[in-house]
Amino acid sequence: MAGYALDNSWERARHRLSLLEQYLDPMTKRRPMTINALAADMVMDRTTLGWNILPLERDGLIAVERGRRDRRSKTLRLTEAGAARFREAVKEWAQAQKQFEAVFGAERTIDLRALLHAVAATDLGINAVSSEE
Repeated sequence: MAGYALDNSWERARHRLSLLEQYLDPMTKRRPMTINALAADMVMDRTTLGWNILPLERDGLIAVERGRRDRRSKTLRLTEAGAARFREAVKEWAQAQKQFEAVFGAERTIDLRALLHAVAATDLGINAVSSEE
């Protein structure tokens, strides 16, 4: 439910970038990058990311190329169209964040971001066990 609410806030942004297109952010800082590096940045399984980037490639926002050293690897490159779309969307994303903070509260937003950063930084491992077990 929380993910849906956040996704709705994002979708209200004028440029209609989906959460999936947030994958462009790490690529603006380090290009080109391997699919493994992007998966690590996104705290996501490489196989899942591989499927999720297909619409970005289809829409011409990224180019997927074979690795130079290892032909089995995939290198992702942000296209000019992807960079332009990302730059436009950054302004709208900032507005969506301000709107979320206005509704959710500044202090609660700070706390939520800190908690989400802690979750992302935690190595839960493949066999993570619930603390309730």
